[in-house]
Amino acid sequence: MEKMQIKDAQGKLGVLVIGVGGAVATTFIAGTFIARKGLGIPVGSITQLATIRLGKREENRFLKIKDIVPLANLNDIVFGGWDIFEDNAYEAARHAEVLSLDDLDKVKDEMQALKPMKAVFDQNFVKRLHGTWVKEAPTKWDLKEALRKDIQAFKVNNQLDRIVCIWCGSTEVYTQIGDVHKTLPALQQAMKENSSEIAPSMIYAYACLEEGIPYISGAPNLTVDMPAMWDFSAQTQTPICGKDFKTGQTMLKTVLSPMLKTRMLGLSGWFSTNILGNRDGEVLDDPGSFKTKEESKLSVIDNILQPDLYPQLYGNIYHKVRINYYPPRKDNKEGWDNIDIFGWLGYPMQLKVDFLCRDSILAAPLCLDLVLFSDLAKRAGLSGIQSWLSFYFKSPMNDNEHIAEHDLFIQYIKLKNTLRQMIGEETIDYID
Repeated sequence: MEKMQIKDAQGKLGVLVIGVGGAVATTFIAGTFIARKGLGIPVGSITQLATIRLGKREENRFLKIKDIVPLANLNDIVFGGWDIFEDNAYEAARHAEVLSLDDLDKVKDEMQALKPMKAVFDQNFVKRLHGTWVKEAPTKWDLKEALRKDIQAFKVNNQLDRIVCIWCGSTEVYTQIGDVHKTLPALQQAMKENSSEIAPSMIYAYACLEEGIPYISGAPNLTVDMPAMWDFSAQTQTPICGKDFKTGQTMLKTVLSPMLKTRMLGLSGWFSTNILGNRDGEVLDDPGSFKTKEESKLSVIDNILQPDLYPQLYGNIYHKVRINYYPPRKDNKEGWDNIDIFGWLGYPMQLKVDFLCRDSILAAPLCLDLVLFSDLAKRAGLSGIQSWLSFYFKSPMNDNEHIAEHDLFIQYIKLKNTLRQMIGEETIDYID
């Protein structure tokens, strides 16, 4: 197989984080600083730890991905970003209370030096937060231009060769796709007219695509999941991916659902509840933001189980998702699932899962991988929706001509086969 032409990862890679003072962002950034100093292991990061098999099974060739795929080096990353609060990254990380003070102090100087730029914020889209470090401009188009100036200054001031942008901000209220989102001219006009259908995340995404910067949508917001943005990403030859980091409960659903389907076991109900006490939990306590998250979480099971093909097994599933804001738990999320299944002759059985996890600890390695892979995609000349990165998202984006894939294992095969294609190796179908 012919190797893809990929530009070398030379020079510095800028990483612009939207919500740079949040729990996920500060955990991702501090962890990256710690890992590149050799003071911690980036557990959970495929780019840093995983191997990939090359060739036939009998060859027994397993190499680290980072050793054979031309990824940016952690030492070349420069962080920047925007936030609705003025605290530097060290202050924000202490407030988030995810990482210990001992770990944060290992990179105190780097974190204190990272100060957010003023954010684009509209409380109509995130009702539980009250931003104090925000941009002001006559129109949303003007706000977009202000973001472009930030991006350009960040690149010049830090002598960067490339930039990637990642959304680590809050979940916006549910926005249905409308006419303003279907064509690029309509989207542009809506921004100029201050349309209420244009969310802050869309303004960031548009600014990034206009600058040719890959955009990663880490929340279930509409953002780039619309025809206008698909067209714009193709026009600017820029990769986009999303949406909503797949970390805890939904990750387990993408593991357990394929198990049930593979064994042709039936499912009658799946009740999921979460307790979470960080800023994300506070935002999701608002019904509008929860609706956005709920839509993302509910889509997984139907896609994997295909009830239209297996009505006897999956045609009458009761699926309910709840998220409860519980401040004492802070970032230590608990996801509890009651799963009612049935087997031979319809006899009922149950699965119960209690996942006591750390939300930002699970999300941080995803952020690192997505940044490095999106930069790789840009250098490889890829643009539009990067479906090979669906592995990382609860609600993988797909255009109107394709069906999203939610099965974690199929997603992982697709990710690794894409990497094999990039380096000129044969893809693996496991029939060897």
